[in-house]
Formats: sequence, structure tokens, C-alpha cells
Amino acid sequence: MFSHLHVHTEYSLLDGMCRIPHLVERARELGMDSLAITDHGVMYGAIEFYLAAKEAGIKPIIGCEAYLAPNSRFGRDASDKNKYHLILLAKNQTGYRNLIQLTTKAHLEGFYYKPRVDKELLEQHHQGLIALSACIAGEVPRLILEGRLEEAKQAALW
Repeated sequence: MFSHLHVHTEYSLLDGMCRIPHLVERARELGMDSLAITDHGVMYGAIEFYLAAKEAGIKPIIGCEAYLAPNSRFGRDASDKNKYHLILLAKNQTGYRNLIQLTTKAHLEGFYYKPRVDKELLEQHHQGLIALSACIAGEVPRLILEGRLEEAKQAALW
């Protein structure tokens, strides 16, 4: 059965418009047995989504579309405004806790226009998480579009 793994809700400002109750109801109508939410940089809807999905008999997959700083989350110069997108999905309780750590530290330590993580934080809090290349703004897709295939391969393997 197909499951959406990259879904933005109303908590993804200027990008998502799905309200969680309607999203879950539509997934149930379509016969989906699981569904993820991956809002931009936040987990504001995680509990509401979890409860609604469970009530509808759908396996909730909690995630986040993180903003990945190109260098360090502490960088604050003009080049640091560029960021990559990275989908992170919690596959278990450890992953959920790590996702909370990452989004919290992104806001407290890495906020520069957007809440950002970096590879150092991902190395510290990767257990229990599944990473996807995200959208066209992901590091791997951008490198492929630029014709930098070897670098894209290395980024994917990281």
C-alpha cells in the first residue's frame, strides 16, 4: 500500500494547507494504512496527528522536513542563508526523541532565517531516524541538477 512520506500541514508556514483532521480522514477514505507528516522545521502537529491517525486506524509516521545548514548551524553570514531540505522520519521511540532534540536545537542554536541543523547534530542524534532526500531543495537533488553526480553520490552515502 502506498504511503505519503512527505506531507506538509498547516504548520508549514506558506507551504502547507492541510488541516490534520481532514488529512487523516482523506487518508482513511483512500484506504491508506499509514501516513507521515513532515512539516518544515517544526513538530507542532505531531501529537494532534498521532492521536487522529490512531483513532482512524492509520499508522502515524512522525517526521520533519529539516533545514540543513550548508556548513555549521552556528554560521550567520550571507552564504549560510542557503540551506538544504532533508526529510527525517522517526522509526521508533528513539527516533522520535532524537527528532525532538534536533528540532529543539535547530531553533535554539541554529536559527538563522529558519531553524537549521547541521551534520554534527545529525551525527549526534541519528539513531532511530530514516533520512530521505526531500524535494528539489535537498542536497542530493541540487547536486544532481548542477551535474555534480559524484558529490551527489557522496552526499547520499553520508
